[in-house]
Amino acid sequence: MSRPQVIRIALAVLPLVLLVGLVVVFATSMNRDPSLVRSVLIDKPAPTFALPAVAGSGVDGFDTASLSGDGVTVVNVFASWCIPCRDEHPLLERLKAESGAALFGINQKDAPDNAVAFLNDLGNPYDRIGADRDGRVSIDWGVYGVPETFVVNAAGIITYKHVGPITPRSLSKEVLPAIAKAKAPE
Repeated sequence: MSRPQVIRIALAVLPLVLLVGLVVVFATSMNRDPSLVRSVLIDKPAPTFALPAVAGSGVDGFDTASLSGDGVTVVNVFASWCIPCRDEHPLLERLKAESGAALFGINQKDAPDNAVAFLNDLGNPYDRIGADRDGRVSIDWGVYGVPETFVVNAAGIITYKHVGPITPRSLSKEVLPAIAKAKAPE
């Protein structure tokens, strides 16, 4: 075979080889659990921030210092416009009752009236709620979608991140054990 024939054959086969390679990559990624996204903040101090209270919520806002010293704190990022947040909400009451941990909320990119209506409709499980109107604090926490939940130990170190809504299974198999682990002395 001449060199031009070899080049033509190679150029004809190359797209097929690339297509097969892409199919293999996508096929092996299909079963990957999206909640297993690793956070670069795990085992690091919570970001430095200060959030004002959601006006009308009846609870205080919070800051970085609020996350240290009094045991484990669970930080849940939510919004009234988030449908999965509505589904998750009853499990936050259960989380609080079963874990004994403080539960703080970051209300992301939400109008105060909408946030208060959401809490009045579903109940307010939060000890404190910070208003993250522009989403800047959420970005610092590495949040890319709501809801997301973090476990912070008494030293202010993020020890666990749950991406997406908490389900009954994830609450009992992942979140509550992560809270118990964060409570355990090292």
